Amino acid sequence: MGSESKPFFREHLKKEIAGIFWLAFGVFTLLSLVSFSNADPSFNNNLHPETIRNFGGVVGAHLADLFFQVLGLPSFLVPLACFLFAWRLLKFRDIKVRLYKIGAFILLLVTLDGLVALHASRVHLFGETISQAGGALGRILADPLRGYLNYAGAFILLLALFLASFMLVARFSMVLFLEGLAERVGSALNQRRDARAARRKEKALKKGIRVDREPVIVQPEPAALPAPATRIAPRRKRRKEPPPDQESFDFLEPSGTYHFPSLNLLDHDGDEAPSVDRETLMMNARLLEKKLRDFGVEGEVSEVKPGPVVTMYEFAPAPGVKVNKIAGLADDLAMALQALSIRIVAPIPGRGVVGIEIPNKERETVYLKEIFQSPEFQKSSGRLPLALGKDIFGHTVVSDLAKMPHLLVAGSTGSGKSVSINTMILSLLYRSSPTDVRLIMVDPKMLELSIYEGIPHLLLPVVTDPKKASLALAWAVREMERRYKLMADKGVRNIDGYNKKIAREEKEKEELKKKGIIQVDAAPEPTDPDTPVPEPEEELEHGHLPYIVVIVDELADLMMVAGREIEESVARLAQMARAAGIHLILATQRPSVDVITGLIKANFPTRISFRVFSRTDSRTILDSMGAESLLGMGDMLFLPPSSGVLQRVHGAFVSELEVQRVVDFLKKQGDPEYDSSILQPPPGDGAAGNDDDEYDEKWDEALAIIAETRQASISMLQRRLRLGYNRAARMIEKMEREGIVGPSDGTSRPREVFINRIGGE
Repeated sequence: MGSESKPFFREHLKKEIAGIFWLAFGVFTLLSLVSFSNADPSFNNNLHPETIRNFGGVVGAHLADLFFQVLGLPSFLVPLACFLFAWRLLKFRDIKVRLYKIGAFILLLVTLDGLVALHASRVHLFGETISQAGGALGRILADPLRGYLNYAGAFILLLALFLASFMLVARFSMVLFLEGLAERVGSALNQRRDARAARRKEKALKKGIRVDREPVIVQPEPAALPAPATRIAPRRKRRKEPPPDQESFDFLEPSGTYHFPSLNLLDHDGDEAPSVDRETLMMNARLLEKKLRDFGVEGEVSEVKPGPVVTMYEFAPAPGVKVNKIAGLADDLAMALQALSIRIVAPIPGRGVVGIEIPNKERETVYLKEIFQSPEFQKSSGRLPLALGKDIFGHTVVSDLAKMPHLLVAGSTGSGKSVSINTMILSLLYRSSPTDVRLIMVDPKMLELSIYEGIPHLLLPVVTDPKKASLALAWAVREMERRYKLMADKGVRNIDGYNKKIAREEKEKEELKKKGIIQVDAAPEPTDPDTPVPEPEEELEHGHLPYIVVIVDELADLMMVAGREIEESVARLAQMARAAGIHLILATQRPSVDVITGLIKANFPTRISFRVFSRTDSRTILDSMGAESLLGMGDMLFLPPSSGVLQRVHGAFVSELEVQRVVDFLKKQGDPEYDSSILQPPPGDGAAGNDDDEYDEKWDEALAIIAETRQASISMLQRRLRLGYNRAARMIEKMEREGIVGPSDGTSRPREVFINRIGGE
């Protein structure tokens, strides 16, 4: 790592060393207290026994005697405090010394001494007699209080002071504790009551007695979170040896190691799921049945599934009720139930019921740290896992970009689209090193992705110019073709097979070197000087290939400036780039047909839609309605790969400050290795005289238009022939070199035309 990482390392080293000393002192103090003996030398005697029983020797004996004389039995709080300090320091957390906490801890010790002194004067501990159970401090405090307040008054006062100091030290709320206890007791009583009702219903059914059915409320299953980890382990082992030199993809670091970001850089572990109010859910189910009955739809709510943001009510319609009739009542039900919006899934695939999703009164926030800690993300075997959020039942949703293999994202302003793009990027950064994944970021708005400038995963600086974005996408196409040549040369079908074969060959070469076997290429046989020598074929440079993810934050701006070039590059990549390890994430806030064209849409089977303005926009992005009824703030409809069933997901939230922390951490790993050739025009596109080698099928039509209109300009060719800017500019430049049109005068006026007809050049 660079010099910027040294303070970072020194800070952690200081905390670790301090934590070890606190731990050692705590263990020593605890052993000294446990092995206390009145026969050992102390401050009260001058005994010099041959054998000292205290585990801490003479120092331990004096230390234990001092603590027991001053504090009594509460002395055991001292090693406990040392262990807490050591744990925080070893976890690289700061210990902020605050005067009120120091005072609260001293008050905690003193009041506990007084309580112990009120209850007992001497005790037997570990076979030894402690003459003052509460120590000298306890006796000094308890005796006057007992004289003025008697035992009961002194006990109440000391207990109140003890609880107050304990709440300050431990940041413990008695009210919240009692409320949580009451909720747990109430939940247990409700479960027992439901169990008794189920048994009564079962007995009644056995006897043939008809009973009214009640909707079943499915309790959400909280996902078991593992202990917070300092980092998320990568999916596969890193290679011990660096890959062969390759200009575009080398990530050079002096130490040779890459450190993954820590989860401590993210703020929130996630709120505790709010308790399920059974009475409210039952009342909503009955109200929903009544409102549907008012609209002429008979049936009953069979099951209720509460989630973090919305609650799913499964409605079983009566025989003869058409599903389309229920699907058209979303707006009417939203008004009748006074809900923000209601989404109706008619029917739920594979079930004989209709799903009605109603927003919760209290919405739960899904945090990215919580998703990263989940087993679904940590144990994901995907090459490029993306943490999306939670579904309507509270289950974590993680999808693999390598299987999608490309993603199209749409959503209006304020719907949570940009935050979701950040969560996807952080998912890649937390699981992949720059050796495994490289990024190309395109941000025409110059707002959202510029925060990632300078991270080592970037192949080039964040692109903000639409014309340069077109060049970057064109380079991705050329890189895809180059990778296919490399894979064909090695006889493999995808990037994973190629990297495995390259690693195996490198390992075999190393083994041969260790054995002293040197492979020498056979010398070419001498040939006749007059014999023509064939030109050598293109030399292929083999080496480890990382995945490349191209992220475009606003596709609409690119389509306005260079629509044809962008569309052609995106279509080619979407059709062919999966096996080459190149994947696209395209986002737009205007999902209209001129932005998401049929060619683009056909090659992006995986799509995400946040809240949009109209049903037309929803049909454009998802081929179905529903996105216009979403709640915003990360609420999305996800069309997963290899499935035509929409899944509602509540996106994870990550703040800009958290993103900045992760970016700063990654920048300390090393400087990015940019590839300057990406933004250079492809060979043959410049004015080097190679334009004649590649005939443009629109050339004759362009000459006819110029001869007819007597005007020659790039914008005119773009409009008349529906060309991109680069292609039209190359035609005008070629006409100028061949003397067909005159040079530009630096203004917006058209160029002078020198021909009267096509054949008159």
